[in-house]
Amino acid sequence: MYDYIIVGSGLFGCTFAYMAKQMGKKCIIIEKRSHLGGNTYCKDVNGIHVHQYGAHIFHTSNKKVWDFVNSFVEFNRYTNSPIANYKGQLYNLPFNMNTFYQMWGVKTPEEAQRIISEQRTEAEYAMKIAGVELPRNLEEQALLLIGRDIYDKLIKEYTEKQWGRKCTELPAFIIRRLPVRFVYDNNYFNDKYQGIPIGGYNQLINGLIDGVEAITDTDFFADRSYWERNANQIVYTGKLDEYFEYDLGKLNYRTVRFEHEMLGVPNFQGNAVVNYTSADVPWTRIIEHKHFELFGDEVSRIPHTVISREYSSEWKDGMEPYYPINDDTNNSLAEQYRKKALQEQNVLFGGRLAEYKYYDMAPVIEKTLQLEI
Repeated sequence: MYDYIIVGSGLFGCTFAYMAKQMGKKCIIIEKRSHLGGNTYCKDVNGIHVHQYGAHIFHTSNKKVWDFVNSFVEFNRYTNSPIANYKGQLYNLPFNMNTFYQMWGVKTPEEAQRIISEQRTEAEYAMKIAGVELPRNLEEQALLLIGRDIYDKLIKEYTEKQWGRKCTELPAFIIRRLPVRFVYDNNYFNDKYQGIPIGGYNQLINGLIDGVEAITDTDFFADRSYWERNANQIVYTGKLDEYFEYDLGKLNYRTVRFEHEMLGVPNFQGNAVVNYTSADVPWTRIIEHKHFELFGDEVSRIPHTVISREYSSEWKDGMEPYYPINDDTNNSLAEQYRKKALQEQNVLFGGRLAEYKYYDMAPVIEKTLQLEI
């Protein structure tokens, strides 16, 4: 018998396993993939740590969480400063004075604010003519926040590629917290701490589960009754609807397909993340992994590089589920499943898939550390 059988080896499962071990509990992690770490898994490709399931950048303002992860592996100084490529034109992200200079040639906050204010007023007038008081969709919300020029070049087509839906069909709240800064600051996050584990995320995962039994290539549902018989409690991090055998219907997701490629040049794009915001480019972004851990002249130390093109698409059976679809239909169905989950005896549901909720890494760890074990 195990005190806990942990289904899935992502950050929620591995952090829980660490805490359980500290409390003297006997637990085992079972993972259906051939490796541990969930979507944080990094593959070593000729000395470059490749984020196999998309870029993972750790950021938090919670010192307790930052100190916790750094107790297992030292994090480097990486600062997320993505670039947007629109038909060959480059713009800094998030939207700041560098972006406004690149867009309009303005050099002062006053000039930028005047242009944005004029475009916001145009959007407000259009909504008033249409008899609309509050933004009904993402497009109306974005136009009120940032105006037509930036919306057309840096938001509209990119968002529609990412979600597979027109911006007029997406809810306004998706973009309600759009960062707009009138300073020259390309740091994407506002958090006090950010970085990448030196040596990749596998170092963090290995530290969390040191001394914990873990097995890969093992599907919980292939022998569910066996695992349930041998656990005092199940910690479940898989798909919420799958646990209940889809008896209320299937939840929907967006998924991402990755094309990894090694190139015989030391530096392909000069930045870790470049978003391609126009519809005529099929991928949403290109990640160049060495820039997560090598800076300045260090980049040329490795004569090759690895890039990953990311393609967003609708999820189907057999694909990896990534992003919940936050429309009324899926939110309602997810809430019904959550109510069923609360009635389950001796089962803890946690993480992105089991809660049908998008999480950054730090909030997952923070939430797990608050659990009573």
